[in-house]
Amino acid sequence: MTAAGPVAFTVNGAVHSFDLPRDTRLIYVLRNDLGLNGPKFGCGLGECGACTVLIDGVAARSCVVTLKTVEGRSVTTLEGLGSLAALHPVQQAFIDAQAAQCGYCLNGMIMTAAAFLSRNQCPTEDQVRQALRYNLCRCGTHVEILRAVMAAAGAPGCDHAADSAQGGTP
Repeated sequence: MTAAGPVAFTVNGAVHSFDLPRDTRLIYVLRNDLGLNGPKFGCGLGECGACTVLIDGVAARSCVVTLKTVEGRSVTTLEGLGSLAALHPVQQAFIDAQAAQCGYCLNGMIMTAAAFLSRNQCPTEDQVRQALRYNLCRCGTHVEILRAVMAAAGAPGCDHAADSAQGGTP
């Protein structure tokens, strides 16, 4: 067992310190100690993506990340991606595309898409599919999710994103 001791890291812009075992899974701290319900507990194995957060801007599965891994780093959850007054473009695109049914996968889809689009602002549909391929959705909203991500990527000069968002074949 990993020794206990204070672990400090930033969550959504605020520094937090926890005196917990360093092998405590990040999702438990986010949900139970900080009351952040964006990350969902799905499989607990890092397979489904429902618990995805950004660690220093990179998508990571919080159900398999430990506190020792995030010490001194910056974690962003769905709640910190945007605000009610100013949604992140991916959040707004998911709303506009009505890209949800049950909503359980949305946290992972949105967080993964946001990290992906920060690296690739004008992706092809195939690149979006590849970026999201390890995020599971059981409700069948894949077409709407793809449209939402392509719409969020609709930067000037990104003609294929605009075409796809208007009904291209996913």
